[in-house]
Order: sequence, then structure tokens, then C-alpha cells
Amino acid sequence: MTLWKPDPSFYPSPRQAVSAPPEKLAYLAAFDRSAQKPDAIAVLDTDADSHTYGQVVGWTDLPYVGDELHHFGWNACSSALCPYAPHPHVERRYLIVPGLRSSRIYVIDTKADPRQPEIVKVLEPEELAKHAGYSRPHTIHCGPEGIYVSALGGANGNDGPGGIALLDHTSFEVLGQWEIDRGPQYLAYDAWWHLGHDTLVTSEWGTPSMVEDGLVGELLLGRKYGHAIHFWDLRKRRHQQTVDLGDQYQMALELRPAHDPTKDYGFVGVVVSVEDLSASVWLWHRSGKEWAATKVIDIPAEPADPALLPPILQPFGAVPPLVTDIDLSVDDKTLYVSCWGTGELLQYDVRDPFKPVKTGSVRIGGIVGQVPHPAAPDQPLRGGPQMVEISRDGRRVYVTNSLYGSWDDQFYPDGVGAWAVKLDADPGGGIALDERFFPHGDDFRGRRVHQVRLQGGDASSDSYCYP
Repeated sequence: MTLWKPDPSFYPSPRQAVSAPPEKLAYLAAFDRSAQKPDAIAVLDTDADSHTYGQVVGWTDLPYVGDELHHFGWNACSSALCPYAPHPHVERRYLIVPGLRSSRIYVIDTKADPRQPEIVKVLEPEELAKHAGYSRPHTIHCGPEGIYVSALGGANGNDGPGGIALLDHTSFEVLGQWEIDRGPQYLAYDAWWHLGHDTLVTSEWGTPSMVEDGLVGELLLGRKYGHAIHFWDLRKRRHQQTVDLGDQYQMALELRPAHDPTKDYGFVGVVVSVEDLSASVWLWHRSGKEWAATKVIDIPAEPADPALLPPILQPFGAVPPLVTDIDLSVDDKTLYVSCWGTGELLQYDVRDPFKPVKTGSVRIGGIVGQVPHPAAPDQPLRGGPQMVEISRDGRRVYVTNSLYGSWDDQFYPDGVGAWAVKLDADPGGGIALDERFFPHGDDFRGRRVHQVRLQGGDASSDSYCYP
């Protein structure tokens, strides 16, 4: 008799996930901005007792050029343990890796040799277009009934609307467009959910023509980028409500809902205010029977000598924080905020989500500061904290430095290089760079690095059905 057991990296509740063993490897999306070399998945050793700790120990080149890998994710996670999940025995085995420029999606198997992942399937752009009506896949999330793929563009050359495609857990075939009724939603970016409240949330960036060649000043000053979040009935797949943050708050991007399924709130980061170049973090929450959003963190721009600024910022004489990623610890106690412009990673205590308290800050890189890593104090760094990922126990934080090729070039015209860092987090508050962990430069073979995923799961991989 075959005894089926759930994947041991799945946990019914966030409370149990916090006790998961430490990750031994991290997977990074590495892309070639020139599109002359193939993009790749780089593998980092994160075992502090290993003689190769902090080094690139694996590498998988993709078969094409020009994909520009972006927000990849696991095929399955703890949501497979939900009582209504039709796939309780899938494995967290495959990385689902989208090419934001090419619209290809790669399925990469990590099981046989976790340090040398193997490409087992390639979904061509035509498949995503034909079966779901989308292009420019951006973010991957594993859900109870399949793999969710948020996409920025429409099919057949249509600039929009963007939305969500669903892939099968096992065959990885495109099942179709997720939305039954999208209501007024047109712009897309991230998608997440509250499984305990049958609610899906989406955010807004822009259509492909608005983003793929860089930030368009006329669109920004015209307040045309996304500035709203949308709420959906998760089971009926129908739009229910739009919450507009205000059109001065341009680019409402990363969504981080509470991990505890009994809670009905989450955080969204806003890249920039066109009124003063500040960045902000907002809390969505219930207000009676409706959803509402409240700004809970405001991060001001920093004055700077125009001569030190890239052309896009010289007229303003200031460096905007440019909040391009946020991440919430599995225990819902700590929020991290990446300020890609100023080079600051901020840590907040959010046990009272309406009143975040700043508990830590580290500077590295930055448009003006170019703060070096302590392992190489004489080496100024470009780029800044961008994608941030937290270990399940909340003790380790991983950061990479590239945003998106064309946007990198605008804000860091001398290049961003490539680097990844790890920070140690104090449970009582405070963060510090790990001086032993600094893969950079030639370690990544001329590629830039973006998204991070941790072996066995991380704070932004999983959702849970039990408190």
C-alpha cells in the first residue's frame, strides 16, 4: 500500500512554519541586460557551516536570450494543505520562472540535484496568449488549486489589460484566465490573497509599453501609473472593490498580506509620490463591510547635489527612496522595506499594523551614497536594496540589487553591477550585514540579479489555511 505524505516543507500554520529548519540554498534570478548571454538561475550556499558559504555553488543557463527573468516562485507550498485543496500531495520541487520580456515561462526541477536545477518544460508565449489571453508574466504564486501567474500585458500585441493566468500544479499547462469578471481593473502587477476570508488582492504598475523601456516621465507626472489596489472574491473570481490610494501615489506594487489566515489586513508599498518624491507603505484593512487603505509609513526624499544625480533626477535635487519591495515575516511581526534609491533597508515592528515602529536600518549602495559592503570597504556599490526575502524563522534576510534592466539604466546610468547580501535579524529589533556573505561581480558571470527564493520556502512563498 502506498502511503502518501505531504511535502515536509509544508506547514499547516505560520506558527509551525516559524520552526522550520534553516535553508541550505538560495536560488537567484540572474539576467543579462544586453541579451547576448542567456539568463540563468544561480544557486547560493546559505549553510553557515559550509566551506562554500556565501558562494555561487550552482548555475543553470536557460536556452534562449532576452528573457529577463523576474519574480519566480515555487510550484507548490503550504496552501496545498488547505482542506479544499485538490493537490495535497504535490511537492515543493519546481521553480516556475517567468521571462518578463520574452513572455516565456520555464519549469525548473530542483529535486535530483538542488545545486544544478534542470529545465523540464518551457511554456512559449503563444501558449500563455492562446489559453489565458496574457503576455509579460511577472509574478508567480502557488495557490491551493494551481499556480497563479500575474501578467502585465494582453495577448496578440494588446498592451492590456493585465491579469492572472492559472497553471496546473502537475502538468504546468495553462488552464486559462483566472478572472470571470474583472470589473474596472486594467493595470496589473502583484496578486496575493487572504485564504481565510476568500479574498484575493491585486496591485498596479503599468502595461508593457509603460514600463519595458524605462520610467516615462510624462506618464509619471501625468499620474498615469497604477495607484489602486483591487479586491476580489477568491472563489467566484469576481472583482468586488477598488481602493484608490490617490493618483499622486504612483506605482502601488508589492502586496504582503498577513500570514495568519484569521487576519484580514496586509501591506502594499508605493514607489513614489509625485508631490514630494517620498515613498510610502499602506495598510489595507476592513472598514465595516468594505475594504479601506491607510498610509502607515512615510519615507521622505533626501536632498542631494544635482551633479551627483542621474539625469532623470537632476531637476529635483533630491534622491527619492523608491520603495520597490517590502516583505513581512512569517509571524507577522516584522516588515522590511527596500529603498532602492537611497540604498536603505528599513525594519519595522508591525505587531500593531496601524502603528509601525522603526527598529532597524542598514545602508548599502544607493544612487548618491554608493555605500560599500563591510567585506569590501574600498568598493563603492551601485544599485540598492531591491528584492528582499526573509527566512521562515525571521532570523535571516536576503537582498539583491537590480530592479528591472531599463529602470536600472535610468537611475544608475553607470551600471548597477551585481550583488547579493545577507543580514542577520535580532528578534528584539535590529539588523546587521553578514560580513561573510557577499557574492558579487564576476560571481554572477556578467548577469544582474533580481528575485531570491529560499530552499524549503520563505516568507513570501507560502500562504496558510490554519492559524
